[in-house]
Amino acid sequence: MLEKRLNIFWSSCATHTINLMLQGIGNLPRFKKTVDQAKAFTIFVYGHHRTLACMRSFTKEKDIIRPGVTRFATNYLTLQSLMDKKDALRKMVVDAKWEEIPDVKSRKGKDATTTMLSTPFWKSVALCLKVFEPLVRLLRLVDGDVKPAMGFLYGELIKGKEVKEAFGNVEKNYKDVMAIVDKKMKNRLDSPLHVAAYMLNPYYSYKEASIFDDPNVMEKFMLCCETYFKGDEEKEYLAVNEDFDKFRTRQGSFGKKMARSCEKFEFSPASWWRLYGGGAPTLQHMATRILSLTASSSSCERNWSTFESIHTKRRNRLTTERLSMLVYVQFNARLLSKKEKISNKKTYEVLLSNDAAEAQGFLYEGGDDQALVVFKDPDDEGEGEVPGTGMSWAVLGEAIGANEQLQPRRSGRRAQPTREIHEEEFESESEDYEEEQIPFEDDEDEILGANSFED
Repeated sequence: MLEKRLNIFWSSCATHTINLMLQGIGNLPRFKKTVDQAKAFTIFVYGHHRTLACMRSFTKEKDIIRPGVTRFATNYLTLQSLMDKKDALRKMVVDAKWEEIPDVKSRKGKDATTTMLSTPFWKSVALCLKVFEPLVRLLRLVDGDVKPAMGFLYGELIKGKEVKEAFGNVEKNYKDVMAIVDKKMKNRLDSPLHVAAYMLNPYYSYKEASIFDDPNVMEKFMLCCETYFKGDEEKEYLAVNEDFDKFRTRQGSFGKKMARSCEKFEFSPASWWRLYGGGAPTLQHMATRILSLTASSSSCERNWSTFESIHTKRRNRLTTERLSMLVYVQFNARLLSKKEKISNKKTYEVLLSNDAAEAQGFLYEGGDDQALVVFKDPDDEGEGEVPGTGMSWAVLGEAIGANEQLQPRRSGRRAQPTREIHEEEFESESEDYEEEQIPFEDDEDEILGANSFED
């Protein structure tokens, strides 16, 4: 297609790429050990009636597991939940109620107690949160459906590299983390399109004028113009040699006092260009179109997930028309609900899931094998390039969604059924005691806002 239509752009899914970054970082031994310790604790607590009831009594009936839309989102949200409930959990494991539970005297019970009282464990949790936070913030942006993310993606990725501060700016400590971020970002989120959007967004370029002097940024901006104006050298000349200079030096409307609205992260760069870019019409046309782009295809994946939740073994005789109508109604009902929360400025955590499909690893051993979405990166397997394109087969596969292997949500083909957090059917070594019934309430008041970015 790129050979036939020379003026179109190919863009990788930002959500998928960021999840690959989180996956790579999470697999590093120092972070994996912390997540595994957290999983061992939650598996023990949720695996027995009395430990679960005891935990909920100390956390005011709130769960420590917060299921996310992906396994990596679940890891972050659950570690964050553990940290928020740190004091309550530490008080719990030294309380007489906890010590009286028969299961606590087992090896796994003693390990769970030790984990909660371990200072190194809590320090590791804090480090994990600091390292994951910049990427999770970016994931909320590209997956939040609040505003087009193309103009902010590259700039926030650069800011995300501030993770160095979490390691005290000691290179040997953050070197492996930055290597993963750079590797996954290369040829995916640093294309001429992404870099041009970054430069055309005054939120970054007017705040840091040195961007205009960066040779890499300028080279990719001109490559973007070459593709966008392919076959029309006159417009390309006007955009690069005349309109761009007006934008860079803030001539005309670009220099108006009201144009400083771009200093706020919440502003829309595309709307800003429509309002103040009239003096540079050729570049204005290009900027508004680029800055109106989304950067993720995750919404398409949600559409398939909705289809899979409706078309199950028990409901496999629906007509095609009725099935399409059900998917249409259910998917749009979710969109309207999300839009209402955003318009009312309610806290809305885009990474939080309505079910525990991606949180099985925190509920029972081997639960991660039941993940609905598996993120694979064939680049790590050394695959070659697509002939004549300079694009790797891995990146092409990622673009069309070939790397994400989806499985039906409620299929009997699962090795083990999905366990929901509120379920009370837990195995226990001792069931000869009466269980205190404590109702479950959602952890709504702990949800972070989707727009939690701060400059």
